[in-house]
Amino acid sequence: MKRRRGIIDRFEGDLAVVEFGEVMEDIPKSRFPESSQSGDVLWFYEDGRVEMDTGEKERLSKEIDELMDELWED
Repeated sequence: MKRRRGIIDRFEGDLAVVEFGEVMEDIPKSRFPESSQSGDVLWFYEDGRVEMDTGEKERLSKEIDELMDELWED
């Protein structure tokens, strides 16, 4: 079954703005788990399911932290 990865950029009213690579899409918040927040990594399946990927979110967060540390090193 096909799936695509999205990252929640932000919430605007009843919509979540989700980044799919270079494309942003507005998706109703009602499609997401109630605990969803900005930065969450989600898998969108063609059957309509949406699953949170906490492991990928942690990996991306760690990668960003490492890049920020490199940027601010003396």
